[in-house]
Amino acid sequence: MPALLPTDYSARITWLGRVPVAGDAIRSQAVDYLTLGWEGPENERHAGLTRASCSRVTSQHPKGTEIRNVRQLSIVSAEELALIATEIGLTTLDPVWLGASVVVEGLPDFSHLPPSSRLQGADGVTMVVDMQNRPCVLPGREIEADAAGHGNAFKAAAKGRRGVTAWVERPGALALGDVLRLHVPDQRPWAPSPII
Repeated sequence: MPALLPTDYSARITWLGRVPVAGDAIRSQAVDYLTLGWEGPENERHAGLTRASCSRVTSQHPKGTEIRNVRQLSIVSAEELALIATEIGLTTLDPVWLGASVVVEGLPDFSHLPPSSRLQGADGVTMVVDMQNRPCVLPGREIEADAAGHGNAFKAAAKGRRGVTAWVERPGALALGDVLRLHVPDQRPWAPSPII
């Protein structure tokens, strides 16, 4: 029996970006395509087979510990970006401010995709969803730099809408307009019995 099930859901890529290797800002730069290798997008700050652990995993690893990099990509939903923009009083939310790698449209409830879901392109390029990306203050700073008075509201407005982090399972290329098919794990949600 297959461990992953293809669904009838798909998403279209509407925007692609790359965070430059140099510097320390989260801001990404728009590009027309991304080449994905085993380490993630080429010439991108978040690329690599491993990374230093950050504050989000200190319950498992002391900050700075070398761990597997499952945060090679930041994928966000056009529909959820529109909701965040409205909530913080902007017409649109530029994915550049979020350090996004990929913006997709067409997948409902995108930020809550099950971990280990796959987004697969027509040429076989495959990205594995690690987990929901938690909002932080860094995008708010980028928003504030370009749209003063709106950045501080980002973190609260983005809760449950910040997209997902992902890593490359099968290398390939992504281009604007490409369609990605959703594959989900063949397993029921976790429902443990109460601890007695």
